[in-house]
Amino acid sequence: MPPLRTYRAEALVLKSVPLGEADLLVTLFSREAGKVRAVAKGARRSTAKLVGHLEPLTVTRLALSRGRSLDVINQAETLDNFTPLKTNLTAVTRGLQVAELVDGFGSEASPNEPLYQLALSTLAAVGRSPDDELPLLHFQLHLLAVSGLMPELQDCVECRREIEPDRHRYSADGGGVFCPDCTPDQAGLRPLSLRALKVLRLLARSHAADLPSLRLDPVLTQELKAILTGTVQYWLDKEIRTNSFLNHLSRTERAGASGG
Repeated sequence: MPPLRTYRAEALVLKSVPLGEADLLVTLFSREAGKVRAVAKGARRSTAKLVGHLEPLTVTRLALSRGRSLDVINQAETLDNFTPLKTNLTAVTRGLQVAELVDGFGSEASPNEPLYQLALSTLAAVGRSPDDELPLLHFQLHLLAVSGLMPELQDCVECRREIEPDRHRYSADGGGVFCPDCTPDQAGLRPLSLRALKVLRLLARSHAADLPSLRLDPVLTQELKAILTGTVQYWLDKEIRTNSFLNHLSRTERAGASGG
């Protein structure tokens, strides 16, 4: 039976770019169909009603028509635009990193309900706590999990012995933690502090909606960022564009706090 020419979907808008004189090319991650690239015809005209529903980081209910290369958006209704998140520059940049990574890890025409729900719960968590680093760290770790790439955090990847406190290292391309007696062939083996390992294990068993309240000092925060961003970037196989701007904002905030 051929697929229906028209269909409905609930989707997170990842990005939109101008197309032609008046159209928008919109990248969506939908609950029902995975990643979808679709055209909103005439959406950039002053009289258009669609454009407000197709801003990045908006959850929208859509009616679409299938096209040869790109689907066409016929109707859109906003379900959630994450207003609290969009009032803070750091928070909205973290939200855009969520969108960038969903775009990178999501597959076209391949539904991934856990990834969809993870993205939405993370955006809500960032909106609730715009100054907290944990929601994005949690998202990066669970992004790997729902993509089948979760690093090993309990036992040595090579010998499978339980990791002893303060006797562990980490490798993104090796697949997780290693004991001191094992040296993987892969490059990128790096130290992993006991504090960082404990936080990673805590995040692994936590949900975005009820993240623990943790005060991370700058050294621990930077270690966790290096591990998780490095691992995500390894599997993504390209630079995370939003990360450089997040680092710039972090440096600016630290300089302001120190009076410099």
